Amino acid sequence: MLYCVKMDVNIPRDIEPAKIDVIKAAEKQRAQDIQRSGKWPHLWRVVGQYSNISIFDVESNDELHDLLSSLPLFPFMTIQVTPLAKHPSAL
Repeated sequence: MLYCVKMDVNIPRDIEPAKIDVIKAAEKQRAQDIQRSGKWPHLWRVVGQYSNISIFDVESNDELHDLLSSLPLFPFMTIQVTPLAKHPSAL
């Protein structure tokens, strides 16, 4: 199942910068691990925002939720999920 996922990140200003650096490093590692698994084939930055638009290829809604909630920045994200289906005019 394919999903388009928009993730907006909003880290509170009262978190220590050193702690944010640790979380961001863990986020990068986890995101790359998921990408290497083939479950996260596309990841794009949204210009001018602390956001990304991604395509996930997973077996179920539950699997997608588990992957997203495993991201270290998950507590600071607003996430929009759109299920995708093949367009009849697509090649």
